[in-house]
Amino acid sequence: MICCEKISAMKNVKLNRIAKLFVEGLFFGLCFIFCSCAKKLPELTLEEIEQVREANVNFSVLDRTVSKPYKGQKFKNGIAGGEWYSSVTAEPKTFNYVIADNDGASSDLIEMLTDSLSSYDLNLGQWKPELADSEIVIDEENDTMDVKFTLRSDIYWSFIDSDRKIPVTSDDVVFWYDKIEGNPKFSLSGYNSQFVKMKDGSEKRITVEKIDSKSFVFHYPRIVANPMLSTNQTIKPSFLYQEAFEKGGVQAVKDLFNVSSDVKKLPSCGMWFLQEYVPGQRLVYVRNHDYWEKDDNGVGIPYREKLIVQIVSDANTQLLLFKQGKQDAYAVSPREVSSLAANQDGFTLYNSEGAPGSGFWSFNQNPKNKAEPYYNWFTKKEFRQAMSCIVNRDRLIAQTYRSLGKAKYDFFPKGNPFYNEKIQLKYRYNLEMAQNLLKKAGFSMHEDGFLYDSNGIKVVFDISIPSSVPVNSDIAQILADECLKVGITLNVRQLDFQKLIEQLTGTYDWQSVIIALGVNFWPSQGPNVWLSNGPLHLWYPLQKEPATEWEARIDYLYNEGSFTIDTEKAQKIWDEYQRIMLEQCPVIYLISPRTFFAIRNKWNQTNFYFDSLHGSMTERIWLAQ
Repeated sequence: MICCEKISAMKNVKLNRIAKLFVEGLFFGLCFIFCSCAKKLPELTLEEIEQVREANVNFSVLDRTVSKPYKGQKFKNGIAGGEWYSSVTAEPKTFNYVIADNDGASSDLIEMLTDSLSSYDLNLGQWKPELADSEIVIDEENDTMDVKFTLRSDIYWSFIDSDRKIPVTSDDVVFWYDKIEGNPKFSLSGYNSQFVKMKDGSEKRITVEKIDSKSFVFHYPRIVANPMLSTNQTIKPSFLYQEAFEKGGVQAVKDLFNVSSDVKKLPSCGMWFLQEYVPGQRLVYVRNHDYWEKDDNGVGIPYREKLIVQIVSDANTQLLLFKQGKQDAYAVSPREVSSLAANQDGFTLYNSEGAPGSGFWSFNQNPKNKAEPYYNWFTKKEFRQAMSCIVNRDRLIAQTYRSLGKAKYDFFPKGNPFYNEKIQLKYRYNLEMAQNLLKKAGFSMHEDGFLYDSNGIKVVFDISIPSSVPVNSDIAQILADECLKVGITLNVRQLDFQKLIEQLTGTYDWQSVIIALGVNFWPSQGPNVWLSNGPLHLWYPLQKEPATEWEARIDYLYNEGSFTIDTEKAQKIWDEYQRIMLEQCPVIYLISPRTFFAIRNKWNQTNFYFDSLHGSMTERIWLAQ
């Protein structure tokens, strides 16, 4: 995970790392909001929590930070040059786009060598061309639609230290969509998004057709509300993967570009070349002078000439590097912000409002575990609702976020066009309600003070977390402490990141987990997550038929909403969708924390913006003179 900044460049919101991954449901490539087991925390009373809030929200911290959200401001022209030092806490495991699809750390690092067809401007609420112009053509008579893309003429696959240039063509998109992403043998996260549910309940594929070397069109078998979500692609160097596929099939493709490969052989059509990779130490990127984007003076973006990404063990090391001046920026946690705000020596500290997304708590309902007692507990909605009632969000905010956050009670964020402020979670912190719900579900408290199910089995289960991100370690302890108040024993299990991903997507032998999927800026994002047959339908993936009536209804509403262009009709559909999700509690959202970002003053920050929608926009900063 890239902690100090989102080094994959974003202009407004690029679909290659934001919307595209959310659409596909590739949750583990995004930031995780996890916890780790820690010392037991002294519990605060409600009065003490309020005192902490009042003490911390006196704006002493915020007054020492800068608020500079991006609202479409015009960028100033800058000067090229300079070396930027960053860091990551996870090694790349591959430089192959196919393999990296299931490894977010690797994906973040190699997608710096590519770009997307379009981006979505969250300020304007519209799509903007990046590598290609687009045109949507609707055929109402036949209930079909096309999305036609025309690539820029000035984009190339280039190689570091070489004059070799290969034009980006339609084949890069068409081959990848058909033969790689569209091949179920590769098990890529974008596979399901290639299919549309028809009115008769069948599924038809969105097909792609090459028109000429620079133009191609996606054919939709049915009119949908937002076709760009499925058709916007991140360009891959298909000429390399096609050669491997034709010679050796699926395995030959998977064997390309492992971590021992010569990184100088990796082509780029993005902002950066990967010049060097030293395992356990660093990755070095240099600016791609062939990148298409220029400022008004014709100077290429980004302005920084080199990016050195140091590989470190944890976030504490990242903070130390930043304090020592060996790292140019740092994503500051709430527990660190007071100290850094009071001692801004050579850097500027920025703040943004609460993040639009949140981590959540979820429970394994996969019948593969039917013999386990927890399966019967987790499949009862009253149990999940009770777990929501034991989440003391005020305590979490006060003790883990220094009161620099807010409880998340909605399902869609405010940036979603179908957000409805009237639709809120009703299962909030209330231990009496939790106990009543558990009693209704057949649980009872015994004389020993612990909760038992109707079969006399003591309620004990695990919460899985990766062994990283110390800023969130207190959350797990607080949840375990609150569980004890209703007689439940919650065991915190720290796991290696890849082991956790294996459990969530392969073995399915986890119990409960805290995780973050990203932000639903569009309601029809994440079919792989929210539809019952999705491979990332976290609590029970790949269902042949919806396991419950409510999941069947969610499937129906999701599809109807995706195909409904009339905004008023769509609002009713998505309202019901949100209500069901908040009633059934398959995921229990926690906290949306304020975010902070520190950047060294050796960089001219005229073009730097930071907010919860766009992240830290560093691609247009330059060395201060």
